[in-house]
Amino acid sequence: MAGPVLEMRSISKSFPGVKALSDVNLSVAAGEVHAICGENGAGKSTLMKVVSGVYPHGSYEGEILFEDEPCRFKDIRASEQRGIVIIHQELALVPYLSIAENIFLGNEHAKRGVISWNRTLTHAKELLERVGLHDSPQTRIADIGVGKQQLVEIAKALAKEVKLLILDEPTAALNDEDSRKLLDLILELKAQGISCIIISHKLNEIARVADSVTILRDGRTIETIAIGAEGISEDRIIRGMVGRDLEHRYPERTPQIGEVAFAVENWTVQHPIDHQRKVVDNASLNVRRGEIVGIAGLMGAGRTELAMSVFGRSYGRYTGGRVLLDGREVRTRTVPEAIAHGLAYVTEDRKQLGLNLSDNISRNISLSALGKVARRGWVNQHEERRVAESYRKTMNIKAPSVFAETGKLSGGNQQKVVLSKWIFAGPEVLILDEPTRGIDVGAKAEIYTVIADLAEQGKAVLVISSELPELLGLCDRIYTMAEGRITGEVDRADATQESLMRLMTMSAVPHDEQV
Repeated sequence: MAGPVLEMRSISKSFPGVKALSDVNLSVAAGEVHAICGENGAGKSTLMKVVSGVYPHGSYEGEILFEDEPCRFKDIRASEQRGIVIIHQELALVPYLSIAENIFLGNEHAKRGVISWNRTLTHAKELLERVGLHDSPQTRIADIGVGKQQLVEIAKALAKEVKLLILDEPTAALNDEDSRKLLDLILELKAQGISCIIISHKLNEIARVADSVTILRDGRTIETIAIGAEGISEDRIIRGMVGRDLEHRYPERTPQIGEVAFAVENWTVQHPIDHQRKVVDNASLNVRRGEIVGIAGLMGAGRTELAMSVFGRSYGRYTGGRVLLDGREVRTRTVPEAIAHGLAYVTEDRKQLGLNLSDNISRNISLSALGKVARRGWVNQHEERRVAESYRKTMNIKAPSVFAETGKLSGGNQQKVVLSKWIFAGPEVLILDEPTRGIDVGAKAEIYTVIADLAEQGKAVLVISSELPELLGLCDRIYTMAEGRITGEVDRADATQESLMRLMTMSAVPHDEQV
């Protein structure tokens, strides 16, 4: 391996009341893929914001060397001029501009203030070919999927003559196929001499592409390991991340399953714009009390559309079907109506739909059931605080107080706030859509325990997840979906990744022919 392209020495960074980084050291060799692992809140993203100039020189302690030269970046543009480009988990693309316009935004091919569109489109096409994207440069960002948007971000980085590419959770929102393509591209960039830093919770992906991994815990460097070293396993990395062994990533359960609490029958929903297209087609399923039921499916199978349309018809155009609670048909035409009947829906998009990021933990938790902490239209702030404090302790939400701004919490802690909000509402049926997306293994284990405890209390729990091992480890039964229809139902004892994938990729079949 070549010498270091990047060295970060004794980096410390503090925020009011929190020391995010404490004497962190990182060395990235030229031409390597270097992974950074750690629990949510370990300091991974903060460290990358330091090196990329998001946190300017003077706002942290320590020294940064890039290509053996000291660096004191005053902003992100200064780091990009040196060839360091960061792609954040939340992509920074303008949806209503074209691919080409996004690639060169702020870096235009212009002379005397006039853009050369011939040069722009020609160069954009060359960059798109380099990243393996075959769409027209004039296609709007809003008209391509998230996987392709990631490729546009990388093309944008290549336009800036990137030497060190930093990717923060690049596959968090991608399906398996798009993830594979992106990882292949990272290896191609490595072959071209571009160094990469990848932050990821997906240890199998790290094992595939990374040459070495640095583990952070509580804002400190724990160790740096060569991936090829003897004895390096996922368990070894997990032990470094959480400071303990996770022998049982999924809680051991002896389910006490009761009668059917929640059922959906012949549910059909049309696309909100294209009314000729069914996004959910005659779907039927049920969940018993004390049972955890999963829904597996590829991207676009209709899982989220099913959940959102059942929960207050929040998506699409309802055309038919029934919702039954304890055998009795109920109306869930609006979100308040669904909540009143004991339904709760934890969205897959906690930042946009699940939380008010600018408000504090206390107010976020009380939002779903303000009536419990209010009297005659006035919120009892002492009671609101007491409730929030109890959830902060029981859910192990890592924050200085319940008045901490929710948007400043790590992803795992934000997810715990979302769960707290809906548990406080006292539902009998919880629909959890990608409940552990983008969070670390330690926080995942805590959330799995919460889910198991809810089932132990006799709640009916429905889990949507793109991670088949998660469904297999957590659920008592698993439904599969494809093309908006239920294609199978498998008991936990009979389920394997292979059998589920077969059902997830088959053409939709009539309900009476399901496995």
